[in-house]
This record gives sequence, structure tokens and C-alpha cells, in this order.
Amino acid sequence: MKQVWFITGSQHLYGDETLRQVAADAREIAAYLDAMLPVDIHYVPPVTTQEEISAALGQAQSCPDCIGIMVWMHTFSPARMWIAGLTACRKPILHFHTQYHQALPYANIDMDYMNLHQSAHGDREHASLYARMRKARKVVVGHWKDEEALRRIECWISAAIGLDASQGLRVARLGDNMRDVAVTEGDKVAAQMQLGFSTNGYGIGDLVDAMACVTEAEIDALMEEYQAQYTFAEGAAGNPAAVREQARFEIALERFCAAHGAGAFTTTFEDLHGLCQLPGLAVQRLMGKGYGFGAEGDWKSAALCRIMKQMAGNRATAFMEDYTYDLVPGQQAVLGAHMLEVCPTIAGGPIQIDVQPLSIGGRNPPARMIFEARTGPAVAACLVDLGDRFRLLAAKVECIPAPQPMPRLPVAHAMWRPLPDFTTGIQAWLMAGGGHHTVLSFAVTTEQLQDFARMAGIECIVIDEGLTMDQFENQLLLGDCIWSGRRP
Repeated sequence: MKQVWFITGSQHLYGDETLRQVAADAREIAAYLDAMLPVDIHYVPPVTTQEEISAALGQAQSCPDCIGIMVWMHTFSPARMWIAGLTACRKPILHFHTQYHQALPYANIDMDYMNLHQSAHGDREHASLYARMRKARKVVVGHWKDEEALRRIECWISAAIGLDASQGLRVARLGDNMRDVAVTEGDKVAAQMQLGFSTNGYGIGDLVDAMACVTEAEIDALMEEYQAQYTFAEGAAGNPAAVREQARFEIALERFCAAHGAGAFTTTFEDLHGLCQLPGLAVQRLMGKGYGFGAEGDWKSAALCRIMKQMAGNRATAFMEDYTYDLVPGQQAVLGAHMLEVCPTIAGGPIQIDVQPLSIGGRNPPARMIFEARTGPAVAACLVDLGDRFRLLAAKVECIPAPQPMPRLPVAHAMWRPLPDFTTGIQAWLMAGGGHHTVLSFAVTTEQLQDFARMAGIECIVIDEGLTMDQFENQLLLGDCIWSGRRP
């Protein structure tokens, strides 16, 4: 299980009795956090010297299960003791500004109490060092049993899980990207240096070879699973061979990804040599299992999809594309979809399998899942390569039911209204360079994405209900000054 190390700072100035109480309080807090949070909170005995601090941070750095470090100063811990350890530490850090007691015992406060419970004093000393070192961290303020403090810690933990997933992630790029397209390109070397994930290209023939090894018995078994889980529309019921081909795709793609250690992959309709249809249902099924995906060779979206699925526990997170608009005054909205590949984890109702012409790619009609996405608040995110740096763009949206039925739309789809309003939200997205491919999530928040960006050392731009265009354009200009040339 993934771990967050809980490290408490103190010093020997206050005597052994005080240090024993510091250790007891810290252990109790760590145990409570361990019970309330979705990772193992690993208690570390209080550190009181430079040697102990460097050893604890060094062990956390080298522990493969450790995804982050939570620090708290129960008493005053002189910050210069922390310099060596923090200099060498690259794990994400959360500075938890809390204290053991929630209420002051006004009638009984004496100097012993003041010496023991001085986080208000010690954490300021500690925080000043982070500012001096320009050390990225998240600060959470509140009592350790406060629900809001726990929510913000859990938010940071999910971002740390995403960063951990990004380190060593492999994206398999089946074919190249769609020809002449800019937004799906980028610097793969810089992405690996900055974000940890690698992208490697494979020929379509490699997938064809994997498909040739799939047996009819394996396809039969998967077809039974399809029939148990989904409704077959008329097109699928009348063309079972097309559905069986997607079952072959699914088995082969999953084996291919497993063989190459890939947690994400891309395809493109412009490179289908040896394939009789574009993978559709198969891609949706694999996304439903947690794989990241990007269409037209979009390796950045594939990686971000995988990262956000890990942050969300694979809940309600899908590859998406802004496809077309409803521009009727008073009901402006985005119709999001893709040719085939939208993840069923965002489905808001029944899922059908159907076989319909694709009208693109020049192959046989592919099978795909058709459904309407759930409704409610969500986030649309995009990883942009600006040439000199990466920008993570996160926009709050409100997903809505389709105002009218769309019986002839043969793909999974979602409709949403950008915040703060349609015009401003879309204008801001365009000004920030956001692409047409996104990851739409009902489970990941803008705060989580901001935490992830801080950990990864990349720019994060948020479009939300408080945005005004004048302020936003100034933010972009300021971002150019701050982040320009940050390419690793």
C-alpha cells in the first residue's frame, strides 16, 4: 500500500519528558490520520537533530512505497537543521499546521503547556525555510480532526498518487499522430524529464500480430461478458462479427500493453494498415479498466487520462473532445464526444453496444458503446506543450442533460456549460492554448490538479466561476514571465 510519512519536528531544549509527550501526541495524530485517509500514514518518531532529520527524509526518499511526506512542528524545531535533508528530498511535501489540543485550557495554561504546544511558533520557523529555499509544498491549516483539513490532505494525497503514477508510466503510441496536427505533438523527452512518463511508438503490425494470437474461444468468452453487461442495439445484434472484432482488439490491446508495461496508449484513424475497423468498443473497455487513452496519437492526453484515473481511483474519468456547440441564447453548451472512444465510467444511464458507419478512416463500421454521460459538476483538463514549458489547463464545467433527444448520434456523449459562463469559459480556454482533446472527470477537482502541478513543477491555469477576462489575460502574461524557459 502507498505510504505518506508523518514526520514531527522538535528539539532537545525542552527535556526528555516533553519529548516523550511529543512522541505520544504525534503517534496518536498519525494513527487517526491513518484511519481516516486512503493511504498508510507511516509514523516516524520525532526528529530533533540535523542527523535525525536527514536520515528520516533520506529513508522516505528511498522508500518506493512513499508517495509524499507530511511534516509538523509540535514544538520549535530550528529550521537550519532541516536544510540538508530538504535539499536532498524530492518527494512531495505537505506542511500540516496543526496542534494537538483543539481548545485552549485557559484556566490551566502555564509555561510547561506553552513549551510543549507551540506549533504556532514552530511551524512559522519551518515555513520560513521553505520560502527561502523556494521549496514547493502544500500548506494545510486546521486541527487534525477537522473535516476540511482532512479533505485538503486527502486532495493532496490523490495528487501525490497521480504524480507517483506519472513516474515510470509508459505510453504506447500505435501509429503516429494525425498528420499536420499541432496540438497532439510535443517534446516527449522533456515530458519524461519533467513528468516522468515515456512515450514509445509501435507499428500497427505489432497490434495485428497480437490479434492473430487471440483464439475464438477467448472471443466467445468476452462476447458472453458483453451480452451480460450491455444491451445490444439493432446494429450490433445484426452484425455480431463487428462486435467480435472489437473483442479481438480488446484482448490483443490489453496483452500488448501488458507485454510492454504500458498504462496508456494511443491510436489514430489515419494509420489502420492491417485492421478492418478502428478500435472503438475495445478502447472504451480498456479505459473502463483504468488505461489512459488519447486519440489521433495524442500521447499527452493519454498520459493525463491515466494520471487522472489513478487520482480518481478510476472513477468517472474519461477521454473527451469538444466536438460542437449549441449556441442558442440562454442554452449555450458544448456537445462533447469522440468518434468512438469515451470511457463508460462517466455513463449516466444504460449503455448500448451498436455497430454504425464511422464515415472516416475508410474501414468497416466499428462497434462502440453508446451512452449519455452523467450530469453535475466536473473538470475538463488538458496538458499543453507551449514549447518552453508544459501548462496544465483545468476548467470547471457543469454537465447537463441534453435539451432534446439525439437519436441519430451514434456515439457516447456529454453536454456541459463552462464556468463562469459559456462565452467567458470558452474564450479563456482558447486564450490559454487549450486543445480539443481533454480529460473530463467528475471525480478529480481543480484543487487536486493544482496540487499535482505544484508537485510536478509545471504551470497550472484554472478556469472557474471567479474568472474575469481582464484578470485572466494578466494571469497569462504573468505566467509567461514566471514560467518561460522552464523546459527541463
